[in-house]
Amino acid sequence: MIVGGTDRYLALGDSFTEGVGDDKKHWPNGVKGWADWVAEGLARDAPGWEYANLAVRSKRLRHVAAEQLEAAMDPKPTLVTLYAGGNDVMDVGTSMARILQEYESLVARLAQSGAAPLLFTGYDVEVSPPLAPLRSKNHAYNDGIRTIAAKYGATVVDYASWTAYENPAMWCSDRLHMSKRGHKYLAGRVLDLLEVPHGISLKDKSHPPTTWKQRGYGHYRWYMEWVVPLIGRKMRRTTLGDSLGPRWPEPVRVPPKKGLPKLVRASLQATR
Repeated sequence: MIVGGTDRYLALGDSFTEGVGDDKKHWPNGVKGWADWVAEGLARDAPGWEYANLAVRSKRLRHVAAEQLEAAMDPKPTLVTLYAGGNDVMDVGTSMARILQEYESLVARLAQSGAAPLLFTGYDVEVSPPLAPLRSKNHAYNDGIRTIAAKYGATVVDYASWTAYENPAMWCSDRLHMSKRGHKYLAGRVLDLLEVPHGISLKDKSHPPTTWKQRGYGHYRWYMEWVVPLIGRKMRRTTLGDSLGPRWPEPVRVPPKKGLPKLVRASLQATR
């Protein structure tokens, strides 16, 4: 168990850790996400925790290394979570050997800092047949993460193996990012791994079966609203994160009561 007091938690990565899918109006970048929930759980259990979230959507491993790593090393973190590489896996023509080499260099640096790294496997999202090759790349990515974690003594949050994410309610409409429900569930599982008590719980939420027409229309909307724009951005070599910065770029002291919403409200009042 990690003991707070003067401890610092830093979250690195891409949209997964930024919190995309857990929409929150007025929050930095308009989202909250599992890492914020974890920070609040740590502070509630042991007041004094500081937290920074350097993750930005669409970032590749090279961006995390160039833009987030040094900032993460400087404040001497107690705990670091890293989810990165998923966007590299999705890029056409990327080499898994190169991806895992870049990933390992990140983990090696974090391990040198003395922090306790938590690494994440990538969920094996069900995709349509044209995108099936991504699944084999994702399997190789996950195997590599488990090997790297064992080498550096890191803890693996084996998100890829959790059956809870078979429920469509755990995903937002793009089918790649978790919904608020998915983010909350992940936060609870991470706090469990850290042996930090929490009150996160989810009610059962079932969905009625869909007809083949509904499924077909759903696939069509998904392609038009998410896949086609994604292809367009890749052709233009732009990303959704180009104009965004980290949500919590500097460590903030997380209030043990009322958590990060208290800081958001204070920020809004200061700008009025």
